[in-house]
Amino acid sequence: QVQLVESGGGLVQAGGSLRLSCAASGRTFSSYTMGWFRQAPGKEREFVAAITWNGGRLYYGDSVKGRFTISRDNAKNTVYLQMNSLKPEDTAVYYCAAGELRDIIYRATGDYWGQGTQVTVSS
Repeated sequence: QVQLVESGGGLVQAGGSLRLSCAASGRTFSSYTMGWFRQAPGKEREFVAAITWNGGRLYYGDSVKGRFTISRDNAKNTVYLQMNSLKPEDTAVYYCAAGELRDIIYRATGDYWGQGTQVTVSS
């Protein structure tokens, strides 16, 4: 069992930066691929980024490539999403998830989910 809690969201102007954190409880955190997703009002959930259990492979959605960076610290049971050059279209609720790599990358799903954190980018 893994419980996930996101933090770090907020209101930022376009061009600004935020760093989201996802703290996990449970001794099996380091065995999971971790992913970030987002969902804007009226839109489907969108894959943002993923990182394999040891940080060896990183994956990004096309809309965030070159602007967002995912990382993890297994000693702290935490995964991060550094978001730079934010745009108004990045406004959404951001969720972290833990699961199998294929589920996160190809099916936009996971075994465990956080409650989400709101990111709002003003123009």
